[in-house]
Amino acid sequence: MDKVCAVFGGSRGIGRAVAQLMARKGYRLAVIARNLEGAKAAAGDLGGDHLAFSCDVAKEHDVQNTFEEMEKHLGRVNFLVNAAGINRDGLLVRTKTEDMVSQLHTNLLGSMLTCKAAMRTMIQQQGGSIVNVGFVHTDMTKDLKEEHLKKNIPLGRFGETIEVAHAVVFLLESPYITGHVLVVDGGLQLIL
Repeated sequence: MDKVCAVFGGSRGIGRAVAQLMARKGYRLAVIARNLEGAKAAAGDLGGDHLAFSCDVAKEHDVQNTFEEMEKHLGRVNFLVNAAGINRDGLLVRTKTEDMVSQLHTNLLGSMLTCKAAMRTMIQQQGGSIVNVGFVHTDMTKDLKEEHLKKNIPLGRFGETIEVAHAVVFLLESPYITGHVLVVDGGLQLIL
C-alpha cells in the first residue's frame, strides 16, 4: 500500500508538525488548508513532491473535489489526519450564534465529511488509517488564559505540536489499533 496521507489543517499548528514528521518518514503528503498560499508554503518546506490543496472542510463539495484531486495527483489516500479547526471560544452569553455554527461546521462536520470521503477509498483498498486531532497550545489557542490553565496540567505546561504529532503517527502506523482515543494531555485527565 502506498503511503499517501492527507493532512487537513496541515499549514500550521499540529497539522504542520504531523506533516513534517510524516515527510521525514517517507509519506507522500497532501497538505490541505483553507488558505492555499499557507498550504503551499507548508508543503514547500517539506521538500520532495508533496502537494498543497485549498479546501473548506465545512463544505461537502469542497471536500469531495479535494479528494478527487488528491487521488488524481498523488494516488489513493490511505492515511487521513484531521487537524483543521477554528476557535471561537468565549462566554456563552457573548458568543454570536454564527460563531457557534461556524465552529461546529468546521471542527465537527468538517471531520465527519473528510472521514466520509476517505472511507470510500479505504473500503475499496480494504485498509487505511484516520486520526482526528484535538488541540494543544498553538496559534489557534493563543488567546486562552494560559497561566490559569497551566496550573491545572500536572506536567505544568502545554503540550507541543511535535508531541502530538508523534502520537498521531503512532496511531496511523499501528494497524491493529482501531476506534481508540489516545489522550495526550500532560496528565490533565488524571485530575479531572
